Amino acid sequence: MSANGVDLFYGETPAVRNAEISLTRGEVVAITGQSGSGKSSLLYCLAGVLPVARGEVRFEGRSLGALGDEELSAIRRARFGFVFQYGELLPELTVEENAALPLRLAGQRKSEALAAAGEVLGRLGIADLRDRRPSQVSGGQSQRVAVARALVHQPAVVFADEPTGSLDSNNATAVLEEFLNLARSQGTAVVLVTHDTQVAARADSRYTMRDGVLTAQVREAS
Repeated sequence: MSANGVDLFYGETPAVRNAEISLTRGEVVAITGQSGSGKSSLLYCLAGVLPVARGEVRFEGRSLGALGDEELSAIRRARFGFVFQYGELLPELTVEENAALPLRLAGQRKSEALAAAGEVLGRLGIADLRDRRPSQVSGGQSQRVAVARALVHQPAVVFADEPTGSLDSNNATAVLEEFLNLARSQGTAVVLVTHDTQVAARADSRYTMRDGVLTAQVREAS
């Protein structure tokens, strides 16, 4: 996936300016910056949620801007995953049903989808919670369910917007480690938006954003 010369405006106000970024299979890319810097806006451009004003986002050889709504929705459903700051679980579903949701939306049989979800929940250490509702689990557990949902269909890319921002430091560290280890093990790339430099330090590549301008950071040799 890559973004080439991407601009985004809200009315007359530039939110993203001439952004260039690329990521490969299994790579974790962090985008840091202050609130309002444009990092979340760029993430939603990469995910095809926000249409770019100029430039293009390419995924698997295709420009997202050239795709129709149905094609774009199909890619987001089958090839992308999403993790948000507060999990955004569906309260009427069990933990296992929430985790299985991408597979069910793709038409997979319920029994197969739940079995796959149970396996991922197990890898995240919360298989014993599968029958609970979101209101019956802790914040850290809820975010693990959100990670399971994002990865259960083995997407090409997961877009994570402040995925540990609502957690205490101990839970944040544990959830982030489990998330990134699982993503890397199945070859899923991660775009990780965060204001936390400790979270960003776990990425393979790191960018900063200020006033809509994206800058790559060069790691020092160790």
